[in-house]
Amino acid sequence: MLYDTLLVFAVWLVTIFALTAANRFQAVSGAWFQTFLFLEAFGFFAFFWMRDGQTLGMRAWRLRLIANNGGDLTLNQVTIRLMTAMVSFAALGLGYWWCLVDPQRRTWPDLASDTSIVVDAPYNDEI
Repeated sequence: MLYDTLLVFAVWLVTIFALTAANRFQAVSGAWFQTFLFLEAFGFFAFFWMRDGQTLGMRAWRLRLIANNGGDLTLNQVTIRLMTAMVSFAALGLGYWWCLVDPQRRTWPDLASDTSIVVDAPYNDEI
C-alpha cells in the first residue's frame, strides 16, 4: 500500500503543479479540485486492478487481486473495494486487522467486493 500511495502522490504532484501553473501560479482549491484528485486516485487503482489485477506496488510484492468467481474484475467490484478500503482506514485500520481473525484471512475490502489477494508464483529468474 505504501508503494501505491507514493505513486498516487507523485501523480497528484504533477496534477497540482499543472493546475497551479494554469491558474497563473495561484493556489487551486475547492470541491471540484478535491473531487478531481479523488477521481484521479480512483482511476489509478481501477485501471491497474481491472487490467491485470496488480498495481505497480502489488507487482513488487507479487500480489494479485482476483475475483472470487474466477472471472475478470468488474468496475462495481473495484469501486466497492476502494470505498471499503477507505472505511477500513477510517476505522483505524480495523478493516485490515480483520484478516487476523477471519479464518480465510480476508479483509473488509475482500469481503465486501467478493475478491481476494493472492501471491503469484516466483518468476523463473528467481528460482
